[in-house]
Amino acid sequence: MLSPERQFEIIKRGTVEIILEKELLHKLEKSVKEKRPLKIKAGFDPTAPDIHLGHTVLLEKMRQFQELGHEIIFLIGDFTGMIGDPTGRSETRKPLTKEEVLKNAETYKEQVFKILDPQKTKIVFNSEWFEKMSAMEVVRLGAMKTVARMLEREDFKNRFQNKQEITILEFYYPLFQAYDSVHLKADIEIGGTDQKFNLLMGRELQEHYGQKPQSLVIMPLLEGLDGIKKMSKSLGNYIGISEPPNDMYGKLMSISDELMIKYYELLSHISIEEFNALKNDLKSGIVHPKKAKENLATEIVERYWGKDAALHAKEEFNRIFKEKGIPDEISTFELTWEEEMWLPKIMKLSGITPSTGEAIRLIKQGAVSIDNQKVTDPQKTLKKGDYLIKAGKRKFAKIIAK
Repeated sequence: MLSPERQFEIIKRGTVEIILEKELLHKLEKSVKEKRPLKIKAGFDPTAPDIHLGHTVLLEKMRQFQELGHEIIFLIGDFTGMIGDPTGRSETRKPLTKEEVLKNAETYKEQVFKILDPQKTKIVFNSEWFEKMSAMEVVRLGAMKTVARMLEREDFKNRFQNKQEITILEFYYPLFQAYDSVHLKADIEIGGTDQKFNLLMGRELQEHYGQKPQSLVIMPLLEGLDGIKKMSKSLGNYIGISEPPNDMYGKLMSISDELMIKYYELLSHISIEEFNALKNDLKSGIVHPKKAKENLATEIVERYWGKDAALHAKEEFNRIFKEKGIPDEISTFELTWEEEMWLPKIMKLSGITPSTGEAIRLIKQGAVSIDNQKVTDPQKTLKKGDYLIKAGKRKFAKIIAK
């Protein structure tokens, strides 16, 4: 095992917050002294079948812990998944059936082992303990926290103030997630910033049950291709880890230079020293941002598809985009398609223009082209498909229909 201090340095990379730093360092010191791996827990509700790069931020942190010699517990919330995590929701989630959750869970298992070592990863389902709970045990769990405490949570508070429904079941969600930590006797839990309330609840419940509270490693939410909102399939700004290599490579090349640094910090396997050197070289101009982005795209595609597929994706990207004189950075947007969509509406939805009025103005000026073909009719509609739209001299966007 590495020294506790070196382990802490590796673990802290890319984190937003560690609760508590001294506590975690003490656990690492004890782990090294006793030659006992720590139990690292991260939970995932299989509410959708596909994992995107945003999900892998937690998986990559788990991988780091795994490589440091600790015990990784990949918790699949098949029980809690049927309730639906209310985090960040302005309304009650539609519950999933057990069949839907289990089907998604199987897909998760296949995908996570592209990052984690299957021989060193313990996969557990929280239905294993929750389905054995009696009604009285569930009632007692609910008695541990007050409604006032639950309403401290931002999304619950907002819904309550706006007189929107909150089910009693949703109040139970943080308690169920917290009890997972009690049952597993977790030393550390990893989660995103949006999960902080639930993670802290885990510490509180562990203390209630006479356990030492878990330390928390809180990770940022990864922005999607637009560089503004968190990566989300519903927003169409995501990069799925099962996407074809060419699509994955192209999307990664479309991110901004600023966002590239964050992707390097959270997703790349380069060392801390290499990462710091890269930042300095980019700042001084020794390394061109495009070259750094190519390296990042190649590394990530290779991780999920292999070296040959990554090199082919790079060659294909350069062949298509360089020959057409298209710039290196192109925003990619996935839109839910109607039967036929009005071009100005597409331009507004994808962020090419701030309004349909501005889109109409540019079209009339002859400043808009689709797949290198100029468009002058502001009433033009497009059938479902993928398009490269150019507005003005510098604004490009790749539109993907879903």
